[in-house]
This record gives sequence, C-alpha cells and structure tokens, in this order.
Amino acid sequence: MKAINRTTVTVTWLTAGYCTHPEWVTIRGGSRAKVRFPAGFAVIEHPERGILLFDTGYASRFFDAAAGWPYWIYREMTPVFFEERQSAASQLLDKFGKRAEEIRTVIVSHFHADHIAGLRDFPEAAFYCFRSAYEAIQGKRGWSALRGGFLPDLMPPDFAERAVLLEGSGDSWQPLPDDLPFSTGCDLFGDGSVVAVDVSGHAAGQMGVFVTTEDEELFLCADAVWSSHAYRERRPPHPAASIIMSSRSDYRTSFEKLCRLHEDRPNLRIMPSHCREYGVPAGKEENG
Repeated sequence: MKAINRTTVTVTWLTAGYCTHPEWVTIRGGSRAKVRFPAGFAVIEHPERGILLFDTGYASRFFDAAAGWPYWIYREMTPVFFEERQSAASQLLDKFGKRAEEIRTVIVSHFHADHIAGLRDFPEAAFYCFRSAYEAIQGKRGWSALRGGFLPDLMPPDFAERAVLLEGSGDSWQPLPDDLPFSTGCDLFGDGSVVAVDVSGHAAGQMGVFVTTEDEELFLCADAVWSSHAYRERRPPHPAASIIMSSRSDYRTSFEKLCRLHEDRPNLRIMPSHCREYGVPAGKEENG
C-alpha cells in the first residue's frame, strides 16, 4: 500500500457456483426469501509471478465431501448449485489458456468449503494463508469441523507441505497509511502487489487482501461481509449468523473496519466474496 515499491496487477473476478440461503440471516432487514450467493474467487495476473488465485469457490468434489454424516447438514442448510464448467480450473483454461498445473500460487482467505473446494485441482501450487486460520481447522473432523464450515475431504493431502503459513508479525509486515483502519499489513511477495490483513470473526484467521491495478485499488475482503450493502449501509448480519462465526467480537471489529474503510476511502472498491453485484452464475437449480 505504500507509494514506493508497489507493483500493479490485473484482477479478474469470477464465480464458481453458488449457494442459496435466506437473505435475512446475512444482513439486517434482509428478505425472508432464499437468494443466491455466488462463490467468488479472484484471478490476479502478476507481471512476474504469473497468475495467482484468491480462493477457488466450489468444485464438484464438494458434493462427495458433504455426502456423509454429519457433513450433509452443510449441504442441506446451504444448497449448492454448481456445473463443472464453472470450476476455477475450467475457467482458467477457457478464459486464460492456463492449465491448473501451471498455477503456482493460491491465496486461501479461510477454510470454509465454498472457498477451498477447488484446492485439489492445483497440484503444483503453494498455498498462502495465515497460520491462525490453518491451525483453527487442523485435525478437525465430524461436528467440530462442521461447526467451522470445514469439510476435511476438500483438503489436498499434502497441504501442509505446500503451505506458506503467514505469522501475525515479522519482516513482511509493514505500516499502512494512516487513513486505513488496519495499522499493518503483510506484503506477501515483497513488492506491494498483494498486501494481506486480518479480518477474523467470520472465521479464525480470515484474510483480506489489498491489490492495486492500473485503474483502481481493491480490497478483497472474503466473508467479512456477505454483500456490499452491508458495509455501505452499516447493516450487520442477523444474530443467528453467529452460529458459524469463530468470534462474534472479532466479527464486529472487522465489520466496523470495513465500514470505516468505505467511509475514509470511498474510491477504493471493497469486494465481498459472495456479493451478488459481482455476478451469479447461470445454471439449473439442481443439487449435485
């Protein structure tokens, strides 16, 4: 985020399937009707590192991972609609001419199933995440995994060997401008192109990233909010949403920071992963 030593990138926002859920749970004053929530992910084209991914959205293996007890409850509570052509791997090939084996970096915002279902498709990628996020799900199965929105069978078996676990402090952390509600950020690649901050609450160690293109500054905020209306209008989720949160107090802190970021930097575009403003994939509403 500093004016010096900052590399610009190109960002393309795509969606890999969607789920449906009553809107009122996700935002105060929302409709009781079920609405579509796209599983968004970002393709970041770096001038030296090539194509990076921020999350992956859904993949077809989600349905197998959510088939057994108690994981099928996840599938029942948030029905998922997905076609193979919508996978991150398929879209990279179709839109960018890149095979999944060519991708060397995937940034994992957090470990909920709608963000990691495609990880196994990228066998050569290093996985960047906060250590606190990984430790929060490490070894969890059954009810403890389900309570955290985590489906263990979605994880690549060699995830630990390929993971780049980011600590909460160190040389890669730098002061951020005074008009940002985050005091420091982790410069992932040492060139200012992707600067990570902690937006925990929805999930432990959840990561948001600042990226700068030639035209604008973006903040990919993952699930710190579910829609852009939330931070624009200060409309937090219904208290019922706290059942899936790692920490209510951390969520409130992260939510307030997003509202302040919007107020102080109105030209900076904040992109929630499930905001319908950025598109919902077309498709038949059939499970599996």
